[in-house]
Amino acid sequence: MTALPQYEMLTAQGLWRETPQAQRRLVLLSLGDATLVIRDNLSDRALAHWSLAALIRRNPGGKPALYTPSEEPGEELEIGDELMVEAIEKVQAVLESRRPHPGRLRRIGWGLGLVTLSIGAVFWLPGAMIDQAVRVVPIAKRTDIGRMVLMDMERSTGVACHSTEGDAALEALANRLQDISEIAVVPRGLKGARILPGGVVALGTDTLTGPDTPEVAAGAILAAQQAQAAEDPLHAALAWAGSGAALTLLTTGDLPAERMQGFGAAVLATPTAITHSEAETDALLAAFKAAGVSSTPYAYAIDPTGEAALGLIEADPFRGSPAPEPVLADDQWLALKDICS
Repeated sequence: MTALPQYEMLTAQGLWRETPQAQRRLVLLSLGDATLVIRDNLSDRALAHWSLAALIRRNPGGKPALYTPSEEPGEELEIGDELMVEAIEKVQAVLESRRPHPGRLRRIGWGLGLVTLSIGAVFWLPGAMIDQAVRVVPIAKRTDIGRMVLMDMERSTGVACHSTEGDAALEALANRLQDISEIAVVPRGLKGARILPGGVVALGTDTLTGPDTPEVAAGAILAAQQAQAAEDPLHAALAWAGSGAALTLLTTGDLPAERMQGFGAAVLATPTAITHSEAETDALLAAFKAAGVSSTPYAYAIDPTGEAALGLIEADPFRGSPAPEPVLADDQWLALKDICS
């Protein structure tokens, strides 16, 4: 299903190349709920899934239309089918309209207050300015910054995987856990999970290919939440961007995307700190209990012998009894496992 029902069965042909040096090849295009699926014209094998919300048209108004999945040089798609081009632009407009947009009056009031605050910013230490930004930035903007970090991370991991059923399963998993706004599965370069600003989660495929149960993916997210409990992910992002970027965020409500360059790779290079100390294990077990998730599958995923995570097995809050509700339904779990296929 697409964002607009009239385009639900729409397909078209296009010319796609994976890198600037590659030869263009004929492909078959179809619209998903929030993605453009690119398939091999002969084998019908999926070659790429592009986020419609992030899709960039390189030649607005030009024919044929030229699209790329991001600002970075790489993949390019040429579409001559005017109906498909019209559908993409209309679906993009619908997706944009569904995003949270703070009210204009509220934004003006917030901006005026922050401009006043910024007058005294020259007297603050840079750390104090970052702390203030972390305190006042709205949830919607935090999530935008989280997506910005994820896009930078995708330079190293590849573009996050998408499928209609898999995306629905990720949404269900995000709704099942606390303080999670959205989850993205990246195809490589990440083990476990990382919590990004605004409750955005980057999830590694290792959580989907080990023990055949969604408790492993849920456990990885719970463990990542506990590991970063001492520092708000937004604080870490703004510390990387610098006090100048924090001031821009305070005064304009926006954070320049270029200030996040390299931060995604830094997040990837910093493993989730799990020491399995008694205090840490107790805190993690409390998180599993609050989320209604068994800790045993996650324990065996991080150590198949169970020895390194024995506390998570022996004190599993649901040991010997089922959790209140499944993490995911069976069909959702199967769709999630196949999201990068």
